[in-house]
Amino acid sequence: MRDYITLGLWVLIVGGVFVYLWRKGMLTRLASYFAETREELRKCTWPTWTELKGSTVVVMIAIALLGVFTVLSDFVILSIVRRVLPQL
Repeated sequence: MRDYITLGLWVLIVGGVFVYLWRKGMLTRLASYFAETREELRKCTWPTWTELKGSTVVVMIAIALLGVFTVLSDFVILSIVRRVLPQL
């Protein structure tokens, strides 16, 4: 019984929010936003498969270089700290 009451309250809350948004015209603006977004996406030029593979390789190399740089920096800083503070 308690579950039905909770469900009923949620239905009333969601329904109330829907009616409020409908009366304020926000649902119409949201629908317009989605229609305009869809239209803009149709104008986009999407990369070819070759371009996509090339970009993926560039990103993977950049991530690997950044990882190596981070590990080396961490090692150097740790070495400096251990020499300055030998009790650690």
